[in-house]
Amino acid sequence: MASSNGFVLLTGTANLKLARDIAKALGKDADETVTVFSDGEKRVIIPENLRKRDVFIIQPTCPPVDANIVELLLIIDAAKRSSANEVSAVIPYFGYSRQDRKDRPRVPISASLIARLIEFAGADRIISVDIHSEQEPGFVEIPWDVLYGSYALLPELKKNFPDGDLVIASPDKGGVPKATFYADLLKASGVAIVYKERDVMKANESQVMDMIGDVKGKNVLIVDDMIDTAGTICNAAQLIRERGAKSVSAAATHGIFSGSAPERIKAADFDKIFITDTVPIRKEMMDNPKLTVVSIANLLAEAIKRIYQGDSLSEELIPKGHKEERN
Repeated sequence: MASSNGFVLLTGTANLKLARDIAKALGKDADETVTVFSDGEKRVIIPENLRKRDVFIIQPTCPPVDANIVELLLIIDAAKRSSANEVSAVIPYFGYSRQDRKDRPRVPISASLIARLIEFAGADRIISVDIHSEQEPGFVEIPWDVLYGSYALLPELKKNFPDGDLVIASPDKGGVPKATFYADLLKASGVAIVYKERDVMKANESQVMDMIGDVKGKNVLIVDDMIDTAGTICNAAQLIRERGAKSVSAAATHGIFSGSAPERIKAADFDKIFITDTVPIRKEMMDNPKLTVVSIANLLAEAIKRIYQGDSLSEELIPKGHKEERN
């Protein structure tokens, strides 16, 4: 039940621009809460009264991941100790989400641990965008609302890819449901699937093997939940080019672009790259004229408003098709 005292937006340092854009869309301010002691410890001070008020903390746990997680936990703890009515952790990008299972002996399930830490710190709800695997809300007992970057990306993609000669490609077999979803809403002529072989003993390394689907003479859009080192998506693009595609573009929700990703993407000869602003985009990528950044702020602002008012998210904010999607 919504507090009659209104809601408060708080933010850490992870993505200040996004927090301000969300606040602007809601006609409010986003209170900055974090400073740093000389020894590097984070200090959180909330500048306004939270008693009996609903609190939304905007803090993606993007690089530097561990530092941003600590900020989030400290802000949650401060809000709970300030007698907030309900504390919602708005985490546009959920760090550690790819470590969601035991893929070999003697490893943690890191995504589960981080989610439980957020719950233990006092969060009453988690809100995220395009988590890596849809079982992750089961890691905690509090509500976990999952939004989709496609809500923001689809209007921009429809402007760039009118109905016609478009093939949607998945860079791996796990992304096929996402690819078919985009293919349906963009009225694509088909779906292509790139198969890769990954060594689970090595992080961020994969090798493209083969693909299913006809891309010859077609405009191809590769869709994924994130671009990190860009190895997977660039290898997929190279194979699609070799199979005779007329153009190759990519769309993803989270643009991490770590390491040499900007140089790798530039060398891969993409025609266009579409990304949202769930995390701050590296300057090296912002300098790429083929990059289009679509803001997720309106989606998150509307979700915050609906949660506060007790309204449904799925009726308006989840594009048709995602209810059946399994990533």
